[in-house]
Amino acid sequence: MTNKISNLFKVKYPIIQAGMIWNSGWKLASAVSNQGGLGLLGAGSMYPDVLREHILKTKKATDKPFGVNLPMLYPDIEKHIETIIELQVPIVFTSAGNPKTWTQILKNEGITVVHVVSSAKFATKSQDAGVDAVVAEGFEAGGHNGRDETTTFCLIPDVKRKIEIPLIAAGGIATGRQVAAAMLLGADGVQIGSRFAATYESSSHNRFKEMIVNTDEGGTELTLKELAPVRLIKNEFYQEVVQAYEKCATKEELIELLGRARAKKGMFEGDLVNGELEIGQVASLIDSVVSVEEVFNEILSEIRNLDFGFQKDFI
Repeated sequence: MTNKISNLFKVKYPIIQAGMIWNSGWKLASAVSNQGGLGLLGAGSMYPDVLREHILKTKKATDKPFGVNLPMLYPDIEKHIETIIELQVPIVFTSAGNPKTWTQILKNEGITVVHVVSSAKFATKSQDAGVDAVVAEGFEAGGHNGRDETTTFCLIPDVKRKIEIPLIAAGGIATGRQVAAAMLLGADGVQIGSRFAATYESSSHNRFKEMIVNTDEGGTELTLKELAPVRLIKNEFYQEVVQAYEKCATKEELIELLGRARAKKGMFEGDLVNGELEIGQVASLIDSVVSVEEVFNEILSEIRNLDFGFQKDFI
């Protein structure tokens, strides 16, 4: 095994499943790990007791490495940290916060730490904070994103030249060709979200999964930057957000509009009208809900059959 990410996580393939809120429960994480990738639990939508349950179920469902994605905006993060350390989770991906806060504490427990960033500046800060690798997530991604709208195609080579630790590409990756492209740009591995959200094993509602499949090009937009940038499917709730901006809504008014549990309502409960439906631009390339095994088979088959015939055009 020569790949930096495969070596770091002790997995067969340098493919990480994103820890997406309301999508990334134990069934998805364990299925991805069993296929040779790295499955992540999405702790941002779990109460501490729920995270404990999912970690224990993941351990029963796989003997392969897995991890937890931990948004640092989580209000009860100390309890999540305690659970992760107590149950000896081997890998933690942190996001949406300062990596200095928890990195050394986790590493002192023998935990591998990765931080998610949206810029080369924060990638170097994460490296300085002692993380073992970074995920550089481009503007195309769903969920919480950067405010600068840097695309993956520009972000990855910029980050690559500024850090020495392993680099994982994220944002707009769902197919074998996109995985290969990310690696050619300088990534050591990839993190895939939307494609895994639309699998049988994802914990999100079936109506949301079908909404992903039916989302066409231009069907999403990055918005709510004043709160936490998020890419949304253009449903009725999204239209309410647009109208609020047209009326020059204040940050407080946007918070009131968002309310509580809006993402749960959409992705977990399947309310496609009033829910916050977070997904990446790559949804337009997802044509069906399939199993995790089928996703891996499709990606690996496409990579193995790639013909880089364009090389002759530059000789």
